Amino acid sequence: MSIITSSIKSADREARYLSLGELKAIANFYQGGQDRLRLAQILVANETEIVNKGSQRFWQRYPNTPSNTGNPTFRASCMRDQGWYLRLITYAIVLGDTEPIEQTGIKGTKEMYESLEIPLKNLAECMRCLKEVTTEMFSLKDAAAIAPYFDYIIQGFL
Repeated sequence: MSIITSSIKSADREARYLSLGELKAIANFYQGGQDRLRLAQILVANETEIVNKGSQRFWQRYPNTPSNTGNPTFRASCMRDQGWYLRLITYAIVLGDTEPIEQTGIKGTKEMYESLEIPLKNLAECMRCLKEVTTEMFSLKDAAAIAPYFDYIIQGFL
């Protein structure tokens, strides 16, 4: 839940106005909005490169996975899912909250991958590879802002 939504819900539940601290936190959120949008735009513009390089890195580490057997359907599914997770990360960055990742990217998909007998440790490693490729594209400051969203996914699969 974003800082805005959580502050308003909390104040409303307590039948009070937003506190000065809450208003300051919301103002800081808005001030950081341009940076969050800039980071998301860079991810969107580089999605294909990130997914391609992340996939290659993953397959180097785990060469004997279904997505690397030469079956084009498995390979395409793997890359599609990586792009999907990268998209969720852009949503989370813009929102400044992990809620899109939690609600859409971890809860139900974990069960789906388990039912498909895809090891969750492989998914976590695949996300590590995407994180590495992505953070290498950014300055240390920007990489530090993006990395926690990848880490949230990785931890969700462990």
